[in-house]
Amino acid sequence: MAQPWKTIESISTDEGALELRQRGERDFLIMIGSQVLMNSLANRSEVMLGQLGCGHLKESETPRVLVGGLGMGFTLKSVLDALPATARVVVAELNPAVVEWCWGPLAALTENAVADPRVTVEICDVAQRIRRSAVNGGEERFDAIVLDLYRGPHAKTHYSDDPLYGSRAIDNMHAALKPCGVVAVWGENYDEGFDKRLRSAGFTVTTDRPGRGGLRHVVFLAHLKQSKKTGKHAS
Repeated sequence: MAQPWKTIESISTDEGALELRQRGERDFLIMIGSQVLMNSLANRSEVMLGQLGCGHLKESETPRVLVGGLGMGFTLKSVLDALPATARVVVAELNPAVVEWCWGPLAALTENAVADPRVTVEICDVAQRIRRSAVNGGEERFDAIVLDLYRGPHAKTHYSDDPLYGSRAIDNMHAALKPCGVVAVWGENYDEGFDKRLRSAGFTVTTDRPGRGGLRHVVFLAHLKQSKKTGKHAS
């Protein structure tokens, strides 16, 4: 018989209670309200997201990567495994409780990836963090932007104004990247509109559905293919 879930901590948010639950040594859930955001035993798409987004940087001298969303840390661990010791990784996470969970009860799941000396965690909105890098340019730019958020692009995403997946947000990502930069985005399902917006902004795009059978999420991988005219970002 399966063990009952135990609520380790519950945090009030505008979208409902954000909870960390556990049953067994390595079986965890992160929930918001009645929705499961992450399951520690189902993370293949998060691992592939990090591999696809940063695998090309293994031999780079000092790559800079932005990870949007910490979750249980599986994407961050995958990103770190793909990077050299000289890399610098910024993690943008909205809720400080999630960071505390990754330092505490979830740490063993990822060999305490959040404590890796290459990692800096910023409590902030990742869209605003991308916009800041787009405006400042230069050394503020990234070799890769990896978005692992609990809401990926979907059919109801506003074409231009969505802060993460709309055309203006994509322009900001473009401006926040170094030449030949990469954007990797997790999604529950393939979204044709998001794919088209990425291509219109000057990216080449591929998608992958990791694993076989069961619920298979999608990873969007977008590579910069050419310079984009200035003056269209940070709106």
